[in-house]
Amino acid sequence: MKILAHPFTKNPHRTLLALSLPVLISMTAEPMTALIDTAFVASLGSVALAALGVGTTALSSLFWIFNFLSIGAQTEVAQADGKGQPEKAGGIASLALSMAVGFGLLLILLILPSADWLASILGASGDVQAEAVSYMQIRLYGAPAVLLMLVSFGVLRGLQDMRTPLWIALGVNALNILLDWLMIFGNGPFPAMGVAGSALASTISQWLGALAGVAVIATKLGLSLSFSFSDVKRLLSVGGDLFVRTGLLTFFLAFTTRAATRIGADAGAAHQAIRQVYVFTSLALDAYASTVQSLVGYFVGRDLLIWAKKVVRVGASWSFWTGLALGALMWFGRGTVIGFLVPVTAVGVFLPAWAASALSQPINSLAFLTDGAHWGTGDYRFLRNAMIIATIVGVTGIWMIDLGTPRALLWIWIVTSAWAATRATFGLLRIWPGIGRSRFNH
Repeated sequence: MKILAHPFTKNPHRTLLALSLPVLISMTAEPMTALIDTAFVASLGSVALAALGVGTTALSSLFWIFNFLSIGAQTEVAQADGKGQPEKAGGIASLALSMAVGFGLLLILLILPSADWLASILGASGDVQAEAVSYMQIRLYGAPAVLLMLVSFGVLRGLQDMRTPLWIALGVNALNILLDWLMIFGNGPFPAMGVAGSALASTISQWLGALAGVAVIATKLGLSLSFSFSDVKRLLSVGGDLFVRTGLLTFFLAFTTRAATRIGADAGAAHQAIRQVYVFTSLALDAYASTVQSLVGYFVGRDLLIWAKKVVRVGASWSFWTGLALGALMWFGRGTVIGFLVPVTAVGVFLPAWAASALSQPINSLAFLTDGAHWGTGDYRFLRNAMIIATIVGVTGIWMIDLGTPRALLWIWIVTSAWAATRATFGLLRIWPGIGRSRFNH
């Protein structure tokens, strides 16, 4: 395809939005399901909700660590597509999917016997710990499916096919909600399973989504097990920096959950409600980042950095204004969130922390957008180093908070905002003016 035939070169804003909208819907489908899941479990009381918070934090942290497979595959496929090399794209997809299965099985073997220890590390004890362990042990059997879906979506978005992941995500999450209703409360032929029912519903639906994603990639690119050890080594090398970065990101979020849980059950429940919405808005902003990653990767593959820079400018504008809109919606919609997600006893600690999270949305928008830009150029080491600095800032801030003070949860979310601001600052400076060995300087 001639470069001038690419839609972005003719209609940048419309193309960015047309590609981002399906990603937005597909990315927000899962956290929307998690919000509904949280609302279901919230009706069971603070203990059940706090247990859900511990379980989802632990497993999300573990799953996100392996998100490097998706990010690396998306960038490599996008650049191969830009170079007109479909065979190379197919090889990358096959390798990433195989590694997803391997790492998923490894997670089952390593984490299943240590779920109790993991829950205690996150500050859970007593009934909260028991229910969290039950949740994690069931969800772990879906680990390979989660990683397969991550890779499938990354490969398809690398090809700028944003709609197929959308349809798979909608189907998976619709099924998840239905199974939640059946299994948590014991409707139809199912017994009431509580928090464990939520875990089983997620596991079943994710396996069906994983199979659908693999089938689509097999049709589009073909699958092969003929890749060499050098191919594995290369993807692991690319993923090494991303592994550290994502590991630090998830460590920090888990660290905040541990601190909130140690404050008490009400603070833990309030934090879980805020965290679910925070994840929802972050993934909504990440829709722009994912689109920017694919477009930047494509134009880098074409060796046309002038258009890669244009992609970032357009994406940053849309992302920032969306962040402002999300922050306003969060604040004015706080009553609805309280009604659905927050136990009555937790409202007092919830509101100040909620305000801090709402105010951080424009900052989050730039942090995510610049991540996408640097993923597209393959600047993984810089992102790793920026995350190291941000995590040091964040963990130090959380460590300094007196968890016995009435405003402890508020300070946890203020520190979380500072953590995001550090990432955004480094990300922007790498592009404008282009500090260090920035690809955007070439």
